[in-house]
Amino acid sequence: MPQLFADRPVIGPECEITNASFGAYVEIARGTRLSNVEIGDYSYCDRICDIANARIGKFANIASFTRIGPTDHPLTTATTHHFTYRSHYYWPDEPDDEAHFARRAARLAHIGHDTWIGHNAVVKPEVMIGDGAVVASGSIVTKDVAPYSIVGGNPARPIRDRQPAAIADRLIALAWWDWSHEALRTALPDFRSLPAEAFLEKYEG
Repeated sequence: MPQLFADRPVIGPECEITNASFGAYVEIARGTRLSNVEIGDYSYCDRICDIANARIGKFANIASFTRIGPTDHPLTTATTHHFTYRSHYYWPDEPDDEAHFARRAARLAHIGHDTWIGHNAVVKPEVMIGDGAVVASGSIVTKDVAPYSIVGGNPARPIRDRQPAAIADRLIALAWWDWSHEALRTALPDFRSLPAEAFLEKYEG
């Protein structure tokens, strides 16, 4: 893994990035495509991800071949084909349907802090993945995912809690993901070794 930086993301080769912003210590691995995306501090995505129209929190772990915010084709008109909105491809004097693209861009997927999106998962537009949640590999997420829960399947359904509700609430209140880089370094041995409840007991005000 490369050295990461507070002032700029580390971008792998063959990435396609349009209208994206990045927090500190962000890594975007090889072959990933980003469009209309905000990625928070310490988050990363592995190889060949496709992420569009998404807001991603801090410390998100996004595995390879994940798709977040896949765009939809029209279903209520006479055709689903993109000649109706990418019209300039076919008729140089005909502009694209910008209203269609604006509607797409407004349908944001939200990925919370300290989340883990497994390999080859799909998160649909307008879905909220709560803080601390885990999406199992290969899942297709069509509905909101509760904080600190684990979901899987097609469509994704709850499997179990990652943390009990009382612990999850305390972790969200602690909001360690907002700590400074120096505070994270100081607490690193405890992040590595302490169970969540013991960590909370040590660091809660």
